[in-house]
Amino acid sequence: MGPVDVEQAEAALVERYPRLVRIAYLVLPPALGRNRRVLTAHALVQRSLPRRRVPGPAVPGPRRDEDAVDPGYAYVRGEVLRQALVAGLPLRRLALPRRAQFPPLLPHVWGLRLFPRVGGADELALDQRLSRLSGPGRAAYVLRGLERQGDPEVLRVLAAAGVGDPAAALAEADAVDSTADASDAPGASEGPAAGARAASGGGPRGGRSDRVGEQAGPGGAGGRSGEGGPGRGGGRAGAGVDGGSVPPGGGAASGRPPGPAGGDPAAGNPPAPAGADAVVGRPSGSSRTGGAPGLPRRLSGAALLESDEFDPCALQARPTDLMRRRQHARAAFVAVVALVVCGALLGLPGDGWGRNGAAAPSYARNPAAEAALDPGAVKRVDPAVWPGSTRQDFSVWPARGGLTGDGALLRRALAVWARPGGSVRSSATPGTPVGPPMGPPQLLFAGRVDAMRVVLFHDGLRAVRYAEPVEGTAGAALDFARTDAADAVGSAALVVSRAAGNVRYLTAPWVRETAVRDLLAPAKAPRPLARDADGVTDPVPGSARSGACTRWNALRVRDGSGTRLLTDLGELAPARLLWGPPAAPVDATGTEAREAWARTACQLAEVRGRGVRSVNAWRFARQPLPGGAGHGTWVCTRAETWRGTGSRVLAQFLVPSPGVPAALAARSEGSPACGVRDPRVLAGVLWQAPDGGWFVLAAGSRDFASLEVSGGVKGRSAGPLLAVRATAGARADLNGTLGDGTRRTALR
Repeated sequence: MGPVDVEQAEAALVERYPRLVRIAYLVLPPALGRNRRVLTAHALVQRSLPRRRVPGPAVPGPRRDEDAVDPGYAYVRGEVLRQALVAGLPLRRLALPRRAQFPPLLPHVWGLRLFPRVGGADELALDQRLSRLSGPGRAAYVLRGLERQGDPEVLRVLAAAGVGDPAAALAEADAVDSTADASDAPGASEGPAAGARAASGGGPRGGRSDRVGEQAGPGGAGGRSGEGGPGRGGGRAGAGVDGGSVPPGGGAASGRPPGPAGGDPAAGNPPAPAGADAVVGRPSGSSRTGGAPGLPRRLSGAALLESDEFDPCALQARPTDLMRRRQHARAAFVAVVALVVCGALLGLPGDGWGRNGAAAPSYARNPAAEAALDPGAVKRVDPAVWPGSTRQDFSVWPARGGLTGDGALLRRALAVWARPGGSVRSSATPGTPVGPPMGPPQLLFAGRVDAMRVVLFHDGLRAVRYAEPVEGTAGAALDFARTDAADAVGSAALVVSRAAGNVRYLTAPWVRETAVRDLLAPAKAPRPLARDADGVTDPVPGSARSGACTRWNALRVRDGSGTRLLTDLGELAPARLLWGPPAAPVDATGTEAREAWARTACQLAEVRGRGVRSVNAWRFARQPLPGGAGHGTWVCTRAETWRGTGSRVLAQFLVPSPGVPAALAARSEGSPACGVRDPRVLAGVLWQAPDGGWFVLAAGSRDFASLEVSGGVKGRSAGPLLAVRATAGARADLNGTLGDGTRRTALR
C-alpha cells in the first residue's frame, strides 16, 4: 500500500468511528472500569490521526481478499491497537510513563458515569473470559472475531502494533472459544460417550472454531444469518453457531432463506444482523444439542463482540458518588480561597514588587515603617542652611544630584534599604546595624555617576549608599557605614562610586579645594582634582589591595580651617590621616609626617575594611644603631574606629635608609596602648647590622625606666632603649619597667 494522507486517515476515522471505538474498548483491560474504558477508548481513537503524511502498512506475503482493507482505516486501526496495548501496561517506578497510561484529558464528563448497555449472561461470560487474557491476546481475539482477519493478517497487524510475540497472543485467543465450547459440549453433562460423539461430528476442529482465513474461498457461511459476503465469511463452512449442521449460506440454521451478502466489517460496515430470534439467542428451528426445536442456544464469542455490551457509543449515564463529590467541592473551594489569599499577600507587598525594584517582600506593616519608606517624607536640607549653622557635619549637607526629584528611584532605594533581596550585593563596616531607617532619612545625593544611579542617605547614625545600573535593577548594591558623631573633617567626603579600580568622592559643601597626593612620593606635589557642580570629584586611582605596594593615593581637601589628608580604606567614609603624639595629633601634611607616612602607608592595608575613622602615626623613640649604622626610628600607628572598639595598633621600625619601607615589629587589636588613654608602647625587632651581626633591638616610650629580654637572648638596659647581640632566628621575650615600678610587656 502507498503512503497515507492525513485527510485519508481522517475520512476513515470519521466514517468508521463506532467500530474503532469498539475495538479500543475490547482491547483495553477491564480492570480500568467501564466508565474509564469508555472515555479512554474514545480518547485513543480521537488522537490516532497522523500529524503528517505517513507510509502505509507493509504489503504481506500472499494476500487474500479478506485481508485487504482501506489504507487509511488500516493505519488508524493500527494506532488504536498500539495505544490500547500501551494503556494496559502497568506503571513502573523506573520506567518513563507513556501518554496512553494516564487517564484521558479529553473527552471528559463531569458528574456522570458512562457505560455501555448491560448484556446477557453470554456477554458477561465472554467479558470475564477476555479479562483473563493479556492485552495482545484480546487484540488477537478482536482482530479475528470482529474484524474477520485471517491468522497471517492478525500476526502482521499485531507485530506492527508492537506486540513482541504475536503467535503467543494468537494462541491465547484460541483458548477463549475452546473454553466456551468445552463448557457447552454435550460431554460436559452427558458422559464420555456423548463427548465422543460431539468431538467427531459438527464440533470445533482442533480445539477452536474454524476461521474465515481457513475457508476454501469467498462465499462461506457467516457466523450469524446475513453476515456472509464475498470474501468476508464469518463462521465455519457448513457449521452452525452451536456446532450443528447448517447448509452453506447460513439461511437454514435461522429458519430464513439465504439472503444477499452482508456488510463488510473490515471496511467499517458491520454485518447485517440475524433474525430477531437470533439476536435474543433463540434462532427458530435450532437447538443447542443438535437442532432440537424450541430449546435456546448460545451465540459464539465472535458473534457476541457485535452486541450492545461492547458498544461504547451507545451509553447509559448514572451520577457519581454525590456525597463524596460534595466533600470534594468544599475542599476545592477552600483550596482556591487559600490560594487567592496567599497570592494577594505575596504578590502585592506594600506598593508592589515592580515599584520597589530589587527589594524583598514586605512582611510587616506599621505606620512608622511605612513613613520611613515614603520618598515624599525624605528630608532635604536647603543649600543655604550650612553657612549659618553652628555645626558642620552630615546633618547640614544639602540634597544634591540630578535625580533628587526621581520618586521612583528613591522608593526603590528605600525599599531595598529596608529589605534587601537575595540579588542585592550588600556590605557594612563592622559594628554598623543594617536594619531599616527608624524614620525618614536625610537625602544627601541622588544622581547618575559613571554607569550607575546612586543615592546617598544619612540617618544620624549611618551613611547608606544605594546603587543600581542605569539599565534595570539586576545589579543593585547597598553599602552601610557608621558615621555617628562626625565633625567637619569626618564629614568632609563620602565615596560615591567605585568603578574600574577608580574612586569618586562626594565632598562636603564647605570643601573649597581637592587634590590627590601619593603618600609614597612625599616630595611630589599633589595633583589638583576637579569636581562637578554637585561636588563629585573626577576618578582617583585606588590604592593597591594586594601585591606590590607602589602607590597609595590620598585625598587632600582644604576647607576654611586648614588642609586635611583622607585615604580610602574600602568604606564609604574615608579615614583621616594624622601625625603626632596621641594627646595632640595634627593632620599629616607637614614634611616630617609625609616622610614617615611614605614608609608606613603600605601598612594601612592591615586596617582596610574595619570601620576606621582616623589613623594616627607618631614617633615614640629614636635609637642609635650598633656599629655606627645611624639611627633607627620607632613609629606607632593607631587606627581608631567609628564604633570606638576594635582599634588596631601597629609598632614599626624604620632603618636609616629613606627608601626602605618600615618593618612591622608588633601588632595588637583592642589594646589601649599608643592612644590617648595609654600612650605608652614597647616593641622590639631582630636586626642585622651592615657587618652581618644580629642584634635584638627594643625601644619603649619615654615612660620606661628599664628594658629586659629573656629566653633565647638575655640582656638588660637602663632607660627605654636596648640593643643585645643575638643569633639569626633568635626568639626572646621583652619586658619593661615604668618609672613607678609597673612592669609592662611588649606590644602583642
